Amino acid sequence: MRFADDEYEDWQRPSGIFILAPIAGPGADEIRAVQRQHDPKLAAAYGPHVTLAGSSGVGPIRAGTPLAEIHRVLAPLAAATSRLELEVGAPQRFMQTDIISLPLDPHGPLRLLHDRIARSGLPFGRARFTFTPHVTLNFYRTLNPESRRALLSVRVAHSLVLDRLILSMTDDPRPPRTVAEIPFGG
Repeated sequence: MRFADDEYEDWQRPSGIFILAPIAGPGADEIRAVQRQHDPKLAAAYGPHVTLAGSSGVGPIRAGTPLAEIHRVLAPLAAATSRLELEVGAPQRFMQTDIISLPLDPHGPLRLLHDRIARSGLPFGRARFTFTPHVTLNFYRTLNPESRRALLSVRVAHSLVLDRLILSMTDDPRPPRTVAEIPFGG
């Protein structure tokens, strides 16, 4: 895939396939309500999820990688993964931004899943950040002090359930689109 400006490094290019784990259950409903109130664009684009590949740890799967190849690699990995139940921490603000997220334990089954994906042999672009699992509450909106305080006071009462992977094609400025869904086996 060609880009209008070839001077960008791979990690700066927005195109590719992200691997997301959508959140299910009552915890998802709580987060979705917060996202709809504070960042409707984020809520509409993705809904509550954890990004396993695309922005941290490993970059997106390179655009042009055949979906059949991605599925061949990820399907057995997902089949060997049991449903995950995760607890979130208190909201955090990403360095000098209005990005507010709920941190997840960076160790244990979520880390193992991420590492298995990262070592799968798929062609990933470079990541901007180390793997720091989280659920984003606000990304697109500039926050006023009241909204920032409200987001930082959010507490999610229910655990988060992850039971599948979603492959999301990004090609900015177009909206992301789901190109495949792969259920966990356990």
